[in-house]
Amino acid sequence: QVQLVESGGGLVQAGGSLRLSCAASGRTFSSYTMGWFHQAPGKEREFVVTISWSGGDTYYADDVKGRFTISRDNAKNTVYLQMNSLKPEDTAGYYCAASPLRRPRRSTEYRYWGQGTQVTVSS
Repeated sequence: QVQLVESGGGLVQAGGSLRLSCAASGRTFSSYTMGWFHQAPGKEREFVVTISWSGGDTYYADDVKGRFTISRDNAKNTVYLQMNSLKPEDTAGYYCAASPLRRPRRSTEYRYWGQGTQVTVSS
């Protein structure tokens, strides 16, 4: 069992940065692939990025490549999402999730989810 709690969301101007954190409980955190998704009002939850258990393999959605960076610290049971050059279209709830699979990109491939943190980017 893994419980996930996101933090770090907020209101930022276009071009600004935010760093999201996802703290996990459970001794098996380091064995899971971790991912971030976002969901805007009225839209489906969409894949953003995933990182392997070791941190050595990452995969980004095209619209965040070069702007967002995922990392993890297994000693702290935490995964991070550094978001730079934010755009108004990045406005959404951001959710972290844990999966036993490699490079999972569909929400159905994730087993555990956090409650989300809101990111709002003003123009």
